[in-house]
Amino acid sequence: MNKKIVITYGTFDLFHKGHENLLQRAKALGNYLIVGVTSENYDKNRGKLNVTQSLIQRIESVKNSGFADEIVVEEYEGQKIDDIIRYKVDIFAIGSDWVGKFDYLKDHCEVIYLERTKGISSTQLRNSKYPIIEVGIIGSGRIAHRFVPESKFVSGINVKGVFNPDKLLAKQFSNHHELSFYSNNFSEFIEKIDAVYIASPHLTHANYIRKCLEQGKHVLCEKPMTLSSLESKELFAFAKKQQLILSEAIKTAFCPAFLQLVSLIKSGAIGIVKDVEASFSKLIQGNTRELDVNQAGGSMTEFASYVLLPIIKILGTDFSNLLFFSHETQNIDYFTKGLLIYKNATASFKVGLGVKTEGNLIISGTKGYAYVPAPWWKTEYFELRFEDLNQTMKYFYKFDEDGLRYEINDFIHQINHPSEQNIKLLASESITIAEIIERFRKGIGVQKFNSI
Repeated sequence: MNKKIVITYGTFDLFHKGHENLLQRAKALGNYLIVGVTSENYDKNRGKLNVTQSLIQRIESVKNSGFADEIVVEEYEGQKIDDIIRYKVDIFAIGSDWVGKFDYLKDHCEVIYLERTKGISSTQLRNSKYPIIEVGIIGSGRIAHRFVPESKFVSGINVKGVFNPDKLLAKQFSNHHELSFYSNNFSEFIEKIDAVYIASPHLTHANYIRKCLEQGKHVLCEKPMTLSSLESKELFAFAKKQQLILSEAIKTAFCPAFLQLVSLIKSGAIGIVKDVEASFSKLIQGNTRELDVNQAGGSMTEFASYVLLPIIKILGTDFSNLLFFSHETQNIDYFTKGLLIYKNATASFKVGLGVKTEGNLIISGTKGYAYVPAPWWKTEYFELRFEDLNQTMKYFYKFDEDGLRYEINDFIHQINHPSEQNIKLLASESITIAEIIERFRKGIGVQKFNSI
């Protein structure tokens, strides 16, 4: 009898029935099963934030299942191809939640995606004194699709269901991500979860936030959280009164490199900051929400939250003057430049949907300057530069996938530690961002140019 070799990989943290079922199905595909277990360093490097057991414990669990004929340790990116060639593997098997992700291996062996056991995950079994936070998603668009896989890298969260007024869209989203339920009935949806991630169109944010807070649910809302400073103030005040967490999902505010950058700047590493420049552009065409005036489309509503973040984090919320220079067509700003005046500093930003610009961040100080190359909002690398080039300091960090895992991790941490002061993104900073966007939308301080 010829040996038919199957290989599969996983973290296998807190080994459960779902893992057992996966290994059993994988073993049934052949007669020799190799199981790759991820190392601690590899998990850390790929941004997996929720592994609780040691490598030895996880290997022992796989061994005790009785299905593995051989166990290897996965230690680096690209090892799967090396292992498949080394062990002359016939079939690569993995859970259905990774459909399409490993199609590149088809050049080396057969790839089979095995149906995973629904309703069971290591996240639900984490050894923690805190309960699993059952999260529901409002909306089922592009950013919502990114949220679910990113949540799997965070401890203490289980994305349970989705709400969309269009029931068919909710069902399709739920089936795709193998969630426990879907609904187009808000009352039914809200009863089944502990917290909500709002990823619906801009103009619906404020109403959904209020309804969720009224039902005692914590809220993480996509940017811009609201388009009104007054609404933002009222919602943050209401959340505080209800003893609930309300957080705006500006992912850059929570990523490790950006946090380090802000800390260094505030510590005086480049002296006294006198100017901040930030840009964000992305060329978009067609019939899309971003270009729909009836859905609050435009460069400012799409990207201002990002470019205003470093300005406000570093120079504060107390600016004295604000000017905008905007190119518009059919009431949509395709490119806008903004200028903020502070008592002892200035700041400028550029955002564009129809004009392309370098997406970098420059923070100028009396001793030196910080430079973050494009795309700075996915901060992985930055430099502190000085007159003496030999003093240049370079900083490298990981920014994994879409970066949503950092804001998710912070949101769950806030829920579990409500007494801790969170400084990554203050309510006052979110309110100021809403105020600046609101001023632009009202035409205050805006100089418009001819259509482009």
